[in-house]
Amino acid sequence: MFEGFQETRVEVGEASLFVRYGGDGPPVVLLHGHPRTSATWHRVAPRLVAAGHTVVCPDLRGYGRSRGPRFTADHAGYSKRAVAGDVVAVMRRLGHPRFALAGHDRGGSVALRLVLDHPDAVSRVAFLDCLPLTEHLSRITAEFATQWWHWFFFAQPDIPERVITADPDSWYRGDPEVMGVENHDEWRRATRDPDVVRAMLEDYRAGLTIDRRHEEADREAGTRVDCPALVLWSLKDDLEDLYGDPLAIWRRWATDVRGHGIDSGHHVAEQAPEALASALADFLR
Repeated sequence: MFEGFQETRVEVGEASLFVRYGGDGPPVVLLHGHPRTSATWHRVAPRLVAAGHTVVCPDLRGYGRSRGPRFTADHAGYSKRAVAGDVVAVMRRLGHPRFALAGHDRGGSVALRLVLDHPDAVSRVAFLDCLPLTEHLSRITAEFATQWWHWFFFAQPDIPERVITADPDSWYRGDPEVMGVENHDEWRRATRDPDVVRAMLEDYRAGLTIDRRHEEADREAGTRVDCPALVLWSLKDDLEDLYGDPLAIWRRWATDVRGHGIDSGHHVAEQAPEALASALADFLR
């Protein structure tokens, strides 16, 4: 995986991030979702390098080989604000104070927080298979609760850790043929680490508490995404089925929005890398 890329570890305050980077040209950061690592981009990142970009793929705080601070009752150490700050610090350390950004799933929530908190750092942003957390929570229906029940299970104290770590392979059910063997092996090592599992759960616990409050404050203040925004969603996932047109929802948050669906399941970087890389490369020109 990631032929020609370098690997490094960047210490950013209370967190220690594992980062892959490669290429030459305008920088773009790719942020993975749950329960993946930066390896999920192994089919997309080289294509963006070939299109003329420097590509940076970190493991989010607590995920994969990255590590975060101790766990606290307010979940602030795993808030999207804290994780977004990590990404800005990493990019400055690599010599890129301004960059484009793409986030998938939970990485999309980090991307939104980053562009709202650090608008001068982001030239363009792509949101992949995600909505603002508060948009999900304000639309809770029986269908949402049935399909996305894990959000609320993950928020429970102690029990999710015990359930998941008892048999992580059965819980997460990765497929090496779909993911790629090396990506699958890296992901499997991470999901068998109890500290990683706890950190991933803290991500969700923060989402229902401190992250929600941060987004509500932005809505009240009228804070918006002012840079160009691309919204892509998987046609074989449930985002459009649950909410209708995702672009209409994102226009509540961003001034310049465009996008479309991709013929893929949820993990689009693994299942439809050519289509995703093409859409991102066109947007980043």
